Amino acid sequence: MTSETPPGLRERKKAATRQALHEAAVRLTLEHGLEKLTVEAIADEAFVSRRTFSNYFAGKEQALLHGDQVRIAALVDLFRARPADETPVTAFVRAAEEFAAVHPVDPVREGRYREVLRHPALGGAAAAVFAAGELELAEAIGLRLPAGPDRALRARFLAAVFLAVLRVAAKPVGDRERNLPDLTRQGLAIVGEEFG
Repeated sequence: MTSETPPGLRERKKAATRQALHEAAVRLTLEHGLEKLTVEAIADEAFVSRRTFSNYFAGKEQALLHGDQVRIAALVDLFRARPADETPVTAFVRAAEEFAAVHPVDPVREGRYREVLRHPALGGAAAAVFAAGELELAEAIGLRLPAGPDRALRARFLAAVFLAVLRVAAKPVGDRERNLPDLTRQGLAIVGEEFG
């Protein structure tokens, strides 16, 4: 676990407002489509002012993608909190186990959210969210790798692979029940076999 102090009331209220705006954006997009989604509508749906919306998000795309941003940040925090003697792969799998235990997936809700994210207009914003998360994960991975001239590059490659495996593991495949840690382990093993 991390040694950070728990967030205070002000931070919790900010997080709740961000989450309310995110949920309002997703709900309105599912009901009316992304093309009709406006900042004003999101603010109204979340019972806040347009100015308040602007204090939290630069636009509707950021509000929609907030869920992924939060999940990636939580995973990176769990990875950082793993014991320093764990290899990057072990730390990542264990972080995925902790993540799955703390953030259980509601398949219906997740399916609706993924439906929203498939919209082509969100491609660039979604890529930016994952790129930022990848950089943070790479930084954390780099602390677990031996020193050397290629440490930063190796960390970036590992972060990209880890997050790609996790994205695939998090998506339903056929009728198979999703077990994020097991699928993450399986995905990393497949990558190791194919590229090892």
